[in-house]
This record gives sequence, C-alpha cells and structure tokens, in this order.
Amino acid sequence: MSMPIIVNLDVIMAKRKCPLKELAEAVGITEANLSILKTGKAKGIRFVTLEAICAYLGCQPGDIIEYQLKIDPLLTRKGRMENNSFNEKEQI
Repeated sequence: MSMPIIVNLDVIMAKRKCPLKELAEAVGITEANLSILKTGKAKGIRFVTLEAICAYLGCQPGDIIEYQLKIDPLLTRKGRMENNSFNEKEQI
C-alpha cells in the first residue's frame, strides 16, 4: 500500500537544474540518502534537512512534500448512504 505523502523533490530539482551531487553537498547528506528521499522511498525527513533543502532550492516545504489522501467512499457518510450500509443510529 502506498503512503499518501508524495515527494516532489525531483521536480523541484529539475526546475532549478540542480544535480543530486550538488544538493547533497550543499545540504550535508549523502547522495544515497538524498536519492532515497528524492524517489519517495524515505520513511521520514528531519526538519533541519528539510530546512536546508528549502533554503538551497529557494522553495517551501509544501513544494517538496504533498499530502494526497485517497478516500474510500464507504468511509464517508455519502458513500454509506448510497450503499445502504449505514445503521439506524446514523439516520437523521
């Protein structure tokens, strides 16, 4: 199952024409760790690292990290009503 956190670091780096090696050196992390982050395979990121990346690339954290929740229609009230899967207590 994929996480609803999307990493757009590769897009920002391409727009700024910033090579991986250059950013890794500027931020002070290894190219391998930056590559893991860039490909969206990282489990997390330290705020100090995010701050350094944003400062170097001249962007905001929201430019790099995005939240996209895929909502299951059965978990919403409208979805339950449409599928008649709600109980009497939920009826208004």
